[in-house]
Amino acid sequence: MFIIISGTQSALFSSKSAQGTVAARPSEMGRSPDEGHDRGHWGNKWDYLLSLAGYAIGIGNVWRFPYLCYRNGGGAFLVPYVIMLVLVGLPLFLLESAVGQFSSSSCLTLFSVAPMFKGIGYSSLLVTLIASTYYSVVVAYPLVFLFHSFSSQLPWASCGNYWNSPQCALIASTNFTNSTERAVSAADEFFHNRVLEISSNIDEPNGFVWPIVNTTLFVWTFVFLCVFRGVKVVGKVVWFTSSFPFLMLIILFFRGVTLPGAWDGIYFYIYPDFSKLGDLKVWADAAVQIFFSIGTGWGSLATLGSFNKFRNNCLRDALFVPVLNCATSFFAGFVVFSVLGFMAHKTGTSVDSVTAAGPALAFITYPEALSLMPFAPLWAVLFFLMLFFLGIDSIFVQIENLVTSVVDEFPVLRARKGWVTFAACALMFLGALSCCTRGGMYVLLLLDWYSASITVVFAGLCELIVFSYIYGAGRAVRDLQMMTKKAVGMFWYVAWISVTPLLLLFIFINSMASMTAVSYRDVIFPSWAQNVGWLSALASFAGVPAYARLMTGITPTSSWGPALEDHKAAWAEYVRSHPLRHRLLHPRFSPSASSPSGPTSSSYPSSSSSSAEAKLLELRPGGGDAAADKGSPV
Repeated sequence: MFIIISGTQSALFSSKSAQGTVAARPSEMGRSPDEGHDRGHWGNKWDYLLSLAGYAIGIGNVWRFPYLCYRNGGGAFLVPYVIMLVLVGLPLFLLESAVGQFSSSSCLTLFSVAPMFKGIGYSSLLVTLIASTYYSVVVAYPLVFLFHSFSSQLPWASCGNYWNSPQCALIASTNFTNSTERAVSAADEFFHNRVLEISSNIDEPNGFVWPIVNTTLFVWTFVFLCVFRGVKVVGKVVWFTSSFPFLMLIILFFRGVTLPGAWDGIYFYIYPDFSKLGDLKVWADAAVQIFFSIGTGWGSLATLGSFNKFRNNCLRDALFVPVLNCATSFFAGFVVFSVLGFMAHKTGTSVDSVTAAGPALAFITYPEALSLMPFAPLWAVLFFLMLFFLGIDSIFVQIENLVTSVVDEFPVLRARKGWVTFAACALMFLGALSCCTRGGMYVLLLLDWYSASITVVFAGLCELIVFSYIYGAGRAVRDLQMMTKKAVGMFWYVAWISVTPLLLLFIFINSMASMTAVSYRDVIFPSWAQNVGWLSALASFAGVPAYARLMTGITPTSSWGPALEDHKAAWAEYVRSHPLRHRLLHPRFSPSASSPSGPTSSSYPSSSSSSAEAKLLELRPGGGDAAADKGSPV
């Protein structure tokens, strides 16, 4: 659906166990105290931002958003889309990245804030494991196309090949993906009969498709080589893998708009139909697209944020990346529909008749349109390279999230992080083989339909409940103000405590209500397959209640808070000097609200307010040094 779709403490960092503080070696004295020696850290701010951009901007920006925009009122769809960006995307993005940066924690250790809910982290990791497994096969498809693009004539531009059927036509003007009784385009037959060698149903795996197996192996080898050394290397690789797709989009855009008929396609894409805004489904589509396109709910944003310096201005980052993601989606629509307009002009049909969504757009319709251009092989090479790099960045981040979460949870593995990365990549390659058979497309769609779409929304909703209500939105705002030394406005607070949870609940209910039996090319999957799909979804859900039965405690443990001792001590002092009336109330309503930059002589609470804060937040009256305190300052 969203297909979509990045170590440990330094010797300078305080141990989060009872081992105490480790002194810095003389050779490290010149290093910034924010730099993690063992855990890893970003080389610079742009490494982080490009990793975020590569993670959030994926294949779905090309094959899903443009179709949704066209279907839901053209330019009018931008109204609910921008509203959902502001009310859902930005608040969730800031919360996840900020709590990761504040605690230097990945998506498992993050829940030391409320140990009973650690199952949310396990659910996120399980769905990451499933989604990354099948998504790697989707990323492998462009490589197969790329191999076939190095020829004088594109193989999907003719019908005289051994994989073609008697129904093959160079251009099929009907909806060729939904029927075998009508003409079938050469591009459709190339994808299904040559690339996938697809069987008639999920019941018939019928052996491996070796080109897909080999390209999937290449994907995981490439991922391992880029990730096993940690974020230092990933941060450099993404300078190319994140920027290259933008360059290709720009090149394809200028090529597209100069084609005859291009502006008919663009008009079809953006012409506003404001009557659509009265349809609740349009708003639901906007909310779902925003949620999945920016990558919240997977735990990856927290993990990426955990490699930041403690004082990084995550408030600014929370605006930059989601807005860039949405702008890229909208821009990609011009790239797609300019070419679809050219295709309609060339074939004498309407734009509506050649418009498709999902895999059909990326692997059938758009390649078919490319085959009609002059120098078609060149444009095909550029397009499929772009798809590959759009997808591979998302896998980088997901694997870094998975591996970092494991070694953070089990520090004994940190010295063997490279081997943990190898084991994760090998395991997911073996799992991906189930999607590399002749029935693999059915398996891929089954997992995507059930496992990812519901669980990620559920995890995001639970995460928001934990930090807004269990830990408290007031505490979260206070921690963010202490970390960034900047005031956190009422917009973020109101969004976290009321608007965003309600909209996430709406997205979750809508996702559940809209679940239908999965099908592909009018082939409805058998009941046993549907049951397997539901079981995969329930397995991801089960982590939350199962872990809650094993653990108790909804108050922060002693390991919650900043990783460095000096930051943790400053945080404890800040908590004492900025008491809250209640954990759910914004610090603006505290007894002695003051500048967020730090405590001042006038900001220290009176004994009565200090006692009230101690009662509400389990803070001992009289305080004491943070390092000596056995519990969290809050």
